[in-house]
Parts: sequence; C-alpha cells; structure tokens
Amino acid sequence: MRKSVAPAKPGATDLSFLDKVRNRIKDPFFWSDWLVVVAFIFVVAVFGIIAPEEFLTLWNLNNILVAASIPAIIAVGQTFTVLTAGIDLSVSSTMTFGAVTFGLVFTNSWPLWQCVIMGVIAGTVVGLLNGLIIAKRKINDFIVTLGMLSVASGAALVLSDGKPRQVISEQLSTLAIGEKANVPYLMMVAFVIVLIAHFVLFHTRFGTHVFAVGGDPESARAMGISVVKIKVAVYVISGALAGLAATLAISRIGSAEPAANTSILLNSVAAVVLGGVSLFGGRGTIFGPFIATLLLQSLANGLTVIGVAAYYQYLSIGLVVILSAALVRTDQ
Repeated sequence: MRKSVAPAKPGATDLSFLDKVRNRIKDPFFWSDWLVVVAFIFVVAVFGIIAPEEFLTLWNLNNILVAASIPAIIAVGQTFTVLTAGIDLSVSSTMTFGAVTFGLVFTNSWPLWQCVIMGVIAGTVVGLLNGLIIAKRKINDFIVTLGMLSVASGAALVLSDGKPRQVISEQLSTLAIGEKANVPYLMMVAFVIVLIAHFVLFHTRFGTHVFAVGGDPESARAMGISVVKIKVAVYVISGALAGLAATLAISRIGSAEPAANTSILLNSVAAVVLGGVSLFGGRGTIFGPFIATLLLQSLANGLTVIGVAAYYQYLSIGLVVILSAALVRTDQ
C-alpha cells in the first residue's frame, strides 16, 4: 500500500525558492565571488554613459585588453601563493629580472625562443629561492619576498649596468600589436594562461593539495600532503609566470628595462583581493582575479578618458584594495 502524502500548501515551493534566494544574498561568500563581476559591469556602464564616444570605441576597448594582459598573468601567479595563505611581494622585480635576462641573451644573438625560455628560467629561479626559504626555513613570506624584491631588482641593475637593452624583433612586434577577431594577441596569451591555471587548480590533484594546504596545513600534512613541496611549487609558478610576463612587457616597449614597475605588484595584489581570493588561504578562483584585472584597467582607462590625473588613479585603486580587503576580512 502506498503511503499517502499530504498535498503541498499553495506557494510552499515559491516560498522555499525565495528563502534560498534570501540566504544566497545574505551569504558573504556569494558577494565575494560575484562582487567583482558586478563592479566590472558597473564601471564599464558608468564610463560608457559619461564618455561613450571615447571609452566605448573599439580602439579604446582594445587598449584596455592589452593593458590588462600582463597584470592578468602576474595575478594568476599571485593567486597561487595567496591560496596557500602566502603572498609574493617580489613579482614586479622578478619580472624585471626576467626581462633583463631576456635582453642580455637577445643582444648576444640568441634565438628568440631561447630568450623567452631564459626569461622564464630567471623568474623561476627567483620563485624557487622564495619558496625554499619560506617553506624550508619557515621564514615569514612577507619578509622573504619583500627582501627578494630588493635582491631581484638589484641583480637586474647589476646585470644590465642600469641601462635598458633594446630588443628589436618582428615576432615580438606582431605579438604586441597583432589581433584576431578584435582580440589582441597579448590578451589571448593571458587568457590561455588563465584557462590552464583554472584547470590545474580545479581538475588536478595538485590543485586539490593547494587548497588543502591553504585551508589547514596541519590537516593537509596529516593527510600525507607535502606542505613544503606545495609551498615551493606555488612560488615557482609565480616566478615563472612573472618571467613569462617579461616577454610580453618587452614586446610592448621594445626594450628590457632594468627599473622595476611597482604598479605591477599593486595591481596583482588588488586583483587577488578584488577577485574574492581569501587572504587566509584555501578559497578562491582564477577567473575572479582575471575579471578584477579587467576591472582595474577599465577604471584606470576610464579615469584617463575623462581627464582625471594619474595620481588620483593610484589613490582610487588603493582605496578599492583597502575596502575590498576589509570586506573579505568580514567573510572569514
């Protein structure tokens, strides 16, 4: 005999759905995931309304994508370190060190592909040193990477004698200005890196271990995960991507500059924070920081279009980072 079921009250299903929506809206993690998307749409809409003939032109939108390509790659590397409750303050100098290494071998007539590899290797070495000192010696990541920022910057100045190395290459010029279907090649490279990083984090055992180490290193260690190896690996990834970003930077300016661009560091941290990655580790995505990079570049570009001075742009980005960090802190 079938068990009788009382008829559902009218509107019960709707009420349940509304409750779910309310709970979702009240969930701070929901906003940490989607706030950056809403903010990006809002910024584009505002500048599109204020200056549609300048901001929404295909040429200007293309410029935003080009400007976002290098910070996006750096932000991916930064995301890996922050997911393990760390941070890499040396990324800007690491990129500079990679660029100088690229420039040195290029001026010695090395093939272009070998120059790219040498730039990546240079960045990887810096990342490896960071990881080994932090994980093996158990020294605070903030102190180590802050010190490495100075070391890598100094090494770049010593190797280059403080002078930029001109890099003239037809292939690099094509990379810098080329596009397909109105999407710049530089952004294509960045997006491929984003897709690969997303796959690694969410579809491999290594990615699972990264989240585990960031969430609770002691529990991860009890599960047989090598916390030291994971810590070293994420800093190696950050360094390698900074070295790769050096090639993109050289393609844009046509030379290997020995002076570090500190805004790269600020933008990478800002993108990670805005992208919803927990500063305490164990939670985050790759696409969040990527969209945050687009947001930051759109904000800077839009302020330039409407005539706001550059120093106000730095002020606005800094305030956005502080506000976002405060919001993320309340989610923990």
